[in-house]
Amino acid sequence: MSPFSKAHTRLAALRADLTGDAFRPEDPGYDNARKLFNTRIDRHPAVIAQCATTADVVHCVRFARDLDLHIAIRAGGHSPAGMSLNDNGLVIDLRRMRTVTVDPGSRTVRVEGGALMSHLDQATRPHGLATTGARNSTTGVAGFALGGGTGWLDRAFGLAVDNLLGVELVTSDGSRIRATDHENPELFWALHGGGGNFGVATALTLRLHPLPEFSIALLTYRPESGRDVVRGYREIIEAAPPETGGGIIRTQLVDALLTYPGPAQDLRKLARPLLALPHEAVVLTPLPYAAFQRILDSPPGLRNHSSAESLTGLPDEAVDVFCELGNVMPVPATTRYSLFPQGAAVASGPDRFPVPFRDARWTVHPFGMWEDPADDRRCVQWVEDVRAAFRPWSTGAVCLNLVGDEGADRVVAGLGAGNIRRLAAVKAAYDPDNVFRFNHNILPR
Repeated sequence: MSPFSKAHTRLAALRADLTGDAFRPEDPGYDNARKLFNTRIDRHPAVIAQCATTADVVHCVRFARDLDLHIAIRAGGHSPAGMSLNDNGLVIDLRRMRTVTVDPGSRTVRVEGGALMSHLDQATRPHGLATTGARNSTTGVAGFALGGGTGWLDRAFGLAVDNLLGVELVTSDGSRIRATDHENPELFWALHGGGGNFGVATALTLRLHPLPEFSIALLTYRPESGRDVVRGYREIIEAAPPETGGGIIRTQLVDALLTYPGPAQDLRKLARPLLALPHEAVVLTPLPYAAFQRILDSPPGLRNHSSAESLTGLPDEAVDVFCELGNVMPVPATTRYSLFPQGAAVASGPDRFPVPFRDARWTVHPFGMWEDPADDRRCVQWVEDVRAAFRPWSTGAVCLNLVGDEGADRVVAGLGAGNIRRLAAVKAAYDPDNVFRFNHNILPR
């Protein structure tokens, strides 16, 4: 009997053990449970287990190991390359585990493995606290943080991994462990970028920072003004207080976004050069960070392909390349093509972790989104063209959160060639059989 058939035969016993639920392909709810943010991905797991407790996760890992089923881990579910699903295996779906507990006294937060950015931000907002989150409120906290974590607040508060204080894991043999600076410290080091390679992260503890005020300036321009806008934005960032963030976002128009953890009147002074350029619209206002996070969310239900390059700088030649490729962007109504400033707290963060993109000055992030399968080839090619065009200014590193399944070389670029041997040793210690392989995979050695 195949592992697939055995899984269905023993599914009743698994369901009896679970607080949550489990689906097989013929069950109502299965197709909805396997839907991903990226509709290009169409995979059919043998079983999707929607876990509600850590004990559920333990049961699922042991179930899969007993039946020799591959395991994929689904936390938030963005997973642009579909790494949170597999074919004919088990999916451990954590999205029912989304409790967020804030300790304002210690300025920390415990976030369960299935919580989204929106859950984290709403929980911390009443306390005037925040931490670096993704640029979409629907992104899962666990995958984001364990993969590096660059977002709107990273220049102020550092990368998400810089704020990681502890991880609760279920390992490949079904054990429950905790990783901190003092408990399993080598594993804790590896989790700063190594993602889901070492176990199922059932909860994370993150450092919080005071954020009593937050303001944005969002200006919209015609594409023909693009070069002046990007150059002006670059000059503002280079002279602004280091906690200033944001980015250039190209769709059908050009958006220049400045974010600032402070009052709007201070941001208005910073934005003067952009305000002086002819623009179509402007929003300059104080805004709760949790509310802002939802404004620029990418829509679900589309086909997509994305990648990124970390840049040494943004000279005029790179600005020209950005604008030229924006003018030939396929399906501009939904595609997002962005330039994000880095540096500041990102660059000054701890250098002991496997995060090799820390020295980048900018990141370019082409994120193609479209509806018609007939557009697949040209949209994917455009993303690759952007990467190729920016290679003259690439640092050679990349934040793995921003890329899909691009091969082993890109995993090395995301973790650092000098770190791979050490990471492989940690993988061998905690997942010697590479049970957790549906990720930016590190082979055990």
